[in-house]
Amino acid sequence: MLGRIRQRLGIKLFISYLVIILTGIIVLAASAELVIPAAFRNHMSHMMGEAMIDMMGNHMGEDLYTSFRNAFNEALSRAALAAFLSALVVSVFITRKVITPLREMTAASQKIADGQYEQRVKVPGSTDDADELGKLAISFNQMAEKLDHTESMRQQLIGDVAHELRTPLTSIQGSLEALMDGVLPPTQETFQTAYHEAERLKRLVDDLQELSRVEAGAYELDLQPVSPTALVQTTVERFSRRFIENSVTLETSPAPDLPYIMADRGRIEQVLVNLLENALQYTPPGGKVTISTRLYDGDVQFSVSDTGIGIPEEHLPVVFTRFFRVDKSRSRPGGGSGIGLTIARHLVEAHGGSIRAESPGRDQGSVFTFSIPASS
Repeated sequence: MLGRIRQRLGIKLFISYLVIILTGIIVLAASAELVIPAAFRNHMSHMMGEAMIDMMGNHMGEDLYTSFRNAFNEALSRAALAAFLSALVVSVFITRKVITPLREMTAASQKIADGQYEQRVKVPGSTDDADELGKLAISFNQMAEKLDHTESMRQQLIGDVAHELRTPLTSIQGSLEALMDGVLPPTQETFQTAYHEAERLKRLVDDLQELSRVEAGAYELDLQPVSPTALVQTTVERFSRRFIENSVTLETSPAPDLPYIMADRGRIEQVLVNLLENALQYTPPGGKVTISTRLYDGDVQFSVSDTGIGIPEEHLPVVFTRFFRVDKSRSRPGGGSGIGLTIARHLVEAHGGSIRAESPGRDQGSVFTFSIPASS
C-alpha cells in the first residue's frame, strides 16, 4: 500500500490537500476550545447583562453553552466533510491537468530511451504563454528534436565513413587480388597505385580523427599575436608548387597596415590550407585563386576566391557540412574527403570568428571568407 502511494503522484496530491484541510480543522477546533467559552460569556453579557445571567442560573447557562457548542461542532463537521469532498474533486481535476501530461512525457522518454527519437509530447495550453508544465513540455520536445537530429547525423556519418573507406579499400583489394592471380604484373606502377590508395586511406582516417577532435573541442588554442600578412605569406609558400603543377595561378591581395590577431598560428594556417586545397581541387587548369585580407568592423577578414566550378545557391547553406561535395559526380581523389571545410568552420568559430561561402552560381567561381577579431 505504501509503495503504491509513493508511486502515484495523484494520491500524493490528494493526501497533501487532505493534510492541509485536517490541519486547518484541528487548528480551528483547538482555537475554538480556547476562545469559545470566554467569547460566549462576553457575548451573552453584552446581550443580557451580568444581572440577567445571574438570575438565569448556572444550569441554564451551561445548557445554553452546551447547545451552542454542539451546534458549532456540527457545523465544523459538516464543513470538514465538504472540504474533504472538495479536496477529492480538486485532486481529480489537478490529476487530469498535471498527471496526464507528465505520464505522456514519461512514456515518450521511455520510447526515446529505446531509440525512438521521433517522439514528441503535446504542449498544454498556449505555446507563447506556457506555464511551468508547458515549458517543461517545450524543453522536452526540443531535447527530443536535438536527439533525433544527432541520431540522424550519426547514422549519416556512419554511412558516409563506410562509403569513403570502401573506395580505397576496394581498390587496394582489387590490386592485390590481381597480383595474386597474375592478372597484373608486379611492376613499380602497380605497387605505386596501391600505395597511393593506402596513402589516401590514411589521409581520410587522419581527417576523421581531426574532425572528431575539433567537433568535441578536444584541443587547446595557443593564442598569440599573429600577423595576418605573415600567415598568408607562409601558406602561399607552402602551396605555390602544387598550384604550379596544376597550372593554376595563386595570387595574394593583402591590405596594408593590418592589425595583429590573437590566434593559434598553426590552427589558422590549417584553415587557410583547407580553403586553398578546396579551391585547388575545384579550379580547372588555367584558373586563378586569390587570397585577400582586409580590416572590417574590428575583424580581420581572410578571403579565398577562385574561378572554379562555383556553388549553386541551394548548396551554400550546407557547404560546410561534413562529406558534402558540390559536384557529386567527381571521385574523391578529385574532390577531397569533404571534411576540410567542416574542420575549418570549427577552428574559426573556436577563435570567436565566423566563416561563410558565396558564389554567383555554377561555373562562376566561389569565395570563402572568414573573420578573426583583431587584437586590441
